[in-house]
Amino acid sequence: MEALSIKGTHETPEVLFNKNSGEFSISGKSLPEDVKEFYYPLVKWVSEYAKSPNSETILKVKMDYFNTASSKMLLEIFEHFKAMFDAGNKVVIDWYYQEDDEDMQDAGEDYADIVEVPFNFISYQPIS
Repeated sequence: MEALSIKGTHETPEVLFNKNSGEFSISGKSLPEDVKEFYYPLVKWVSEYAKSPNSETILKVKMDYFNTASSKMLLEIFEHFKAMFDAGNKVVIDWYYQEDDEDMQDAGEDYADIVEVPFNFISYQPIS
C-alpha cells in the first residue's frame, strides 16, 4: 500500500500515513477552503488500510486548530480506526495538545468518548 504524505500549509495539516513504516500522523492547522476535497483522500486511504491493518496502529494527532468542517472529517477518519479496534486490532490515538489549550484537550476527550478507542492525552509546551 502506497504511503500518503501531504505537506502542511497555513490552512491544511501535514499528513503522513505509511503502512510500511507504521507512521500515522496528522498535525498543524485545518481550515481548508474545500474540506471534502482535502480530506477525501485521507478517508479513502484509511478505509483501504482498515481492510488489512498492521498488528498495531498508533495515530498521532497534533493539531493547533481545526474548524467545524474539519472536525467532522476527523471524526470520519477516527470511525475507521474504531472499526479496526472493534475487529480486534490494537489501535491507539495519541492526542497532543498544548498544555494551556483546554479547547484542544476537550476536543480530544470528546472524540475519545464518541469513538471509544484508546486515546493517550499528551500535553506539550509550544516552542517559542
